[in-house]
Amino acid sequence: MSHDEDSCNSSGNRTFAEVVQAASSRRSFLTGTVGLAAATFIAPSLGQTMTLTQNNGLGSRNVGETRLRKGRINFSPVPVSEGSGPMPSISSDYEYQVLIPWGTPLQSGIAEYTGDPNTRPSAADQERMVGVGHDGMHFFPFDGKNKEGILAINHEFGRNSHVLGKSAPEDDEDIRLSQAAHGVAMVHIRRSMQGWKVVVDSPYNRRITPNTPVLFSGPARGTPLLAPESGAKGTVNNCSSGFTPWGTYLTCEENFNGYFGDSQGSWTPTEEQERYGFSPEGFGYGWETHTTDRRFDLGSAEHPNEDNRFGWVVEIDPMAPDQPPVKRTALGRFKHEGVAIVEGKDGRIVAYMGDDQRFDYIYKFVSARNWQEMRAEGLSPLDQGRLYVARFNEDGTGEWLWLTINDPVLAARFNSQAEVLTYARVAADLLGATPMDRPEWTTVAPNGDVYCTLTNNSRREEPNPANPLTPNEDGHIIRWRDKGQHVGKRFTWDIFSIAQDTHAEGDERTFSDPDGLWVDPGGRMFIQTDGGQMKGLNNQMLVCSVYDEGGSQNLDIKRLFTGVTGDEITGLTTTPDRRTMFINTQHPGNGDPLASNFPAEPDGVTIPRDSTIVITRKGGGVVGS
Repeated sequence: MSHDEDSCNSSGNRTFAEVVQAASSRRSFLTGTVGLAAATFIAPSLGQTMTLTQNNGLGSRNVGETRLRKGRINFSPVPVSEGSGPMPSISSDYEYQVLIPWGTPLQSGIAEYTGDPNTRPSAADQERMVGVGHDGMHFFPFDGKNKEGILAINHEFGRNSHVLGKSAPEDDEDIRLSQAAHGVAMVHIRRSMQGWKVVVDSPYNRRITPNTPVLFSGPARGTPLLAPESGAKGTVNNCSSGFTPWGTYLTCEENFNGYFGDSQGSWTPTEEQERYGFSPEGFGYGWETHTTDRRFDLGSAEHPNEDNRFGWVVEIDPMAPDQPPVKRTALGRFKHEGVAIVEGKDGRIVAYMGDDQRFDYIYKFVSARNWQEMRAEGLSPLDQGRLYVARFNEDGTGEWLWLTINDPVLAARFNSQAEVLTYARVAADLLGATPMDRPEWTTVAPNGDVYCTLTNNSRREEPNPANPLTPNEDGHIIRWRDKGQHVGKRFTWDIFSIAQDTHAEGDERTFSDPDGLWVDPGGRMFIQTDGGQMKGLNNQMLVCSVYDEGGSQNLDIKRLFTGVTGDEITGLTTTPDRRTMFINTQHPGNGDPLASNFPAEPDGVTIPRDSTIVITRKGGGVVGS
């Protein structure tokens, strides 16, 4: 999206490019087939014994000492020649099914929206349908089963031209329809001989939209920053996601600022609002023009602090459909791309998070105590703990800087810990965090290494050995190892891959703009892209190993799936046995039926619909193998 080119960070903190430039003069770098990697990185070799983590999705939990076996990657990749056009392509060793496209009914009595440009859903019907902008998701199985469960899925955004068929809403009904297409869906799905289907009218089916009642918890709850909390509603721009060991879903509010506007021209931004990117016109959704609901009008005095009520990680219990979503303020307020949860030392919960904007930061949260003990006492592990922001040093080390009101620098600027967390970006500026190149998804590998995609930075002005493009159009992936089993204040870091290095002539493994990311228990890394791919490719999902082969830095990578013209490949979850994977194609054709009509066959007329793609290996097997 065009607003992704923006930057709201005017702190002047030392850039990541400067850090890597300095680091390259002190350390030895090797050029591999995937990208640049440090010869001396701290990850152990496959021959060493390490702590294996068992995970499904982005979380992990220690299950004891064992010898990690590298998961094989043995499939025929999608060739460049087959990776473009209005329909998806998949490895010849795999097959896919389309599931829950935008407009799929969750309740009986309403018709599916099939993409007819002349018949849009009503707002009331859309509230009972799968939304638009499929993004982060997680599969919650019933009793550990592989054939049935709840698919929790984010609906990040849908432009007016796509959802309404017009550039701006014309009345309140249009606004309600736009809002109803956003948010989150809980979808009960079941596999039969005919494939995966929605269990219509299941009590677990649920839509959470910008108009759903929500609660707040943690340090900012009950403070003037969120007042009045009574009647608070909604979640919006739900991008990537995460999940907890206790079985709940974490949806992340990213570009929330774009849904606000100034309908009367009377609003003057505060310093904090400028830092979060609020503007009079927003992203053009027009929600501020609603005649009776002025929540999204920055100039309205009727809804003070409404802007502060967005930008959080939101917890939802998929098994308790009557329980309202809870916004966990201890995890800080910024443009959350996603959250990777891992169990750290002493059973404490650690959450790694990226703030997806150019020159913004990487954060982590550490719970105050053992998560099981806290829950046994009726406490949420996500309400009490410490929020840190990362500073990367040029010698390959890094520091986690605690965002606390007890720090004299922050105490001179803020009045409370609630303010520190509500304006976490400002606090991170003051502490000297390292501005990054759009931090997106984070994932924790079985050996404890943490990875984060840095999608791109079109405003990079100076090349350096680790970022050779000027500007850096293609992005890279960084990795680090925390001290103290994830709860320490220091880490060591390196660059895992530079996307530009995959563009060699004839290289079938080329990719740009890494976004979605997951490392499975076998060390397979799944990379999803969002941006202009080289060689005419659509956005795609690739698989590589995070572990060396015989000590070599030459990693292999294969293209498993390509999307359709104008889409983004995002969202990633699996069944417990990892033999079924769910991913998403978001905004196929950018909503333009002349570019794509997916999931319908090309006809130049049918509106394309965001969809979930169900991937399985022919004959069975772990996806990625």
